[in-house]
Amino acid sequence: MAVVESLSRFYDCLRWYLVDQPTISDFHWQPGPTLFASHLSFATTTIISYLSLTLLLHFNLLLLPSIPPPLLKFISALHNLFLLSTSILMATGCALSSSSLPSPKHLFCFPPNTSSSGSVFFWTYIFYLSKLYELFDTLLILLARDKRRLTFLHVYHHALVIVMCYVWLSTSQSLVPIALVTNATVHVVMYAYYFSCSVGLRWPARWKRVVTEVQICQFVFSFAASIVFLWYHFAGGGCEGINGWLFNAVFNASLLILFLNFHTNAYKGRKNKNERDKKQ
Repeated sequence: MAVVESLSRFYDCLRWYLVDQPTISDFHWQPGPTLFASHLSFATTTIISYLSLTLLLHFNLLLLPSIPPPLLKFISALHNLFLLSTSILMATGCALSSSSLPSPKHLFCFPPNTSSSGSVFFWTYIFYLSKLYELFDTLLILLARDKRRLTFLHVYHHALVIVMCYVWLSTSQSLVPIALVTNATVHVVMYAYYFSCSVGLRWPARWKRVVTEVQICQFVFSFAASIVFLWYHFAGGGCEGINGWLFNAVFNASLLILFLNFHTNAYKGRKNKNERDKKQ
């Protein structure tokens, strides 16, 4: 009984700090008045600057300082630990917020004229800010002089996901609760793997493949959830954010194609090579 009471108090405490406190529950997104990064011009300038600097640094038209490998490894570990922690926080906060929605239907479909307010959209805003911070992933790759990891998929994903998050907030997009919790949970797996590697833990090669496959499953799941959303939208009186969903559907489809292509090139080719080596 004491254990149940302790868990209940912990849950209530967690709900207060992640859902019910006024800063979170009274949140309202407004482009401009909302503090930091809410102007469309900020998002646009950030993406253009990111792409420009990445190209300039990739082709050595701008030079980065040389950082000793042990220090760079330490910085990478802190970076991955921070993103692991924030991903856990966002997944938990949005999941708890979603449990307070008026109906399970709202997980898939916000009623027409829903505004970007309340705890779900607070965590959407935090998610958006985290995607701005994730641009430092690219800087760390460049500092490591590991251009093999600086793929089109990496740069495309990091740039366009900022647009995706801005669209979520600007259109009060339905499916946000499911999309955010799913993506943040996938990032818990991903950054846990990256953090463990950055502190020197060695995983079997198949675990890197598992991380990629978890990301692919995320996109497949998003289309399954979209079927429910579209049914509610066309058969149930409409859902808020259909225009935002159209952008996300195209973006997710492009990411699914790129991840499948990466998976094929990175793992199937390696498997074929290993089979040839065994025959020799």
